[in-house]
Amino acid sequence: MEMDEEQSQDDLPDRSARPSDAGRPHGSGLVFLLVALALILAIGFFYLSKAREDRQADRMTQAANSVDDAARVVGDAARNAADSFRRDNDSGPN
Repeated sequence: MEMDEEQSQDDLPDRSARPSDAGRPHGSGLVFLLVALALILAIGFFYLSKAREDRQADRMTQAANSVDDAARVVGDAARNAADSFRRDNDSGPN
């Protein structure tokens, strides 16, 4: 019977000689979780920054419209001043 025990112990692989869980990758679940979290954060960042860019674009459009309106007012004032100047010169002492 002792021989059977020795033989059965010899059949078992030496635990110190084999790497533990060599076929299973370590930390694959953690890596997947980190990649998924990074992807979610990136999508959220781009979504929020897009909304901010839209607001900035709206502000730039409003500023450009204000400049355009101001230029029209100045142009109208210059035209009115030129018309007034012509009228004054045409009706002068001749």
